[in-house]
Amino acid sequence: MAPAAFEFDGSSSCTKRVCVMDAGGSLGSALVNRLLQRGYFVHAAIQTHDEMQSLEGRVGEKKKLRVFHTDPLDYHSILEALQGCYGLFYSFEPPSDQSSYDELMAEMEVRAAHNVLEACAQTETIDKVVFTSSATALIWRDPTDSTPSSPDFDERNWSNVNFCKKFKLWHGLSKTLAEKTAWALAMDRGVSMVSINAGLLLIPDLTITHPYLKGAAEMYEDGVFVTVDLKFLVDSHICVFEEVSAYGRYLCFNHVINCNKDAVTLAHILLPPDVSSLPPRSVLLLRRL
Repeated sequence: MAPAAFEFDGSSSCTKRVCVMDAGGSLGSALVNRLLQRGYFVHAAIQTHDEMQSLEGRVGEKKKLRVFHTDPLDYHSILEALQGCYGLFYSFEPPSDQSSYDELMAEMEVRAAHNVLEACAQTETIDKVVFTSSATALIWRDPTDSTPSSPDFDERNWSNVNFCKKFKLWHGLSKTLAEKTAWALAMDRGVSMVSINAGLLLIPDLTITHPYLKGAAEMYEDGVFVTVDLKFLVDSHICVFEEVSAYGRYLCFNHVINCNKDAVTLAHILLPPDVSSLPPRSVLLLRRL
């Protein structure tokens, strides 16, 4: 569904106006900063005052920045943030606490995706949407399914919704349903959209409670436990936005957790020092996640 990856040299610049939602998150604030460095005018859509403070602390150049308080469940606030923008970078970052991530969160994420794509369709200036999804929208399939399938995964795959519900893989369920909703609206309304299906984002405040990590042992055993660095992910977003021929879905990662050494390294990042200092086997480590 998508062409080969593009090279991104970071050399070009642009003076067009774009919107970033959710600009208060790790990815969103990094995108805002990088876009400003490249000469874009940026509408940064945030939800809370705390996100405003976080964004101000992370962004350097502010002359071409406008900040909007936007609720992804409030269609009209989205329209206001999109006004005059040529493109949208959309992400929905979940709470880090796995206990607060459930089927209701999936419903919320679907509603947000619907509102955002509908708002883009009603904004005449919007030319392209980069929709941040997840690798968890690709990798979960029911092993009892009799439908023939390739043992490999690529951007054409979709996670099995019923399988995600059965095993409470709420992150995979949310990302799958939200992305499918976005694609349905984009095709119906004629919105040009590209999705980035990202691996686990490695950021300093990543913890063991992140909902992506539900089923980490199974991902590890299947060889589909992928991660991505923040800079790599940001550059990938800008690359597919600026590349005219980009289309479809892009599975985005720059590392695979597929050996004991990698698993132990990740455990040192995620677990408290008194636990991660132990020398356990990789699969046992991952089953703690």
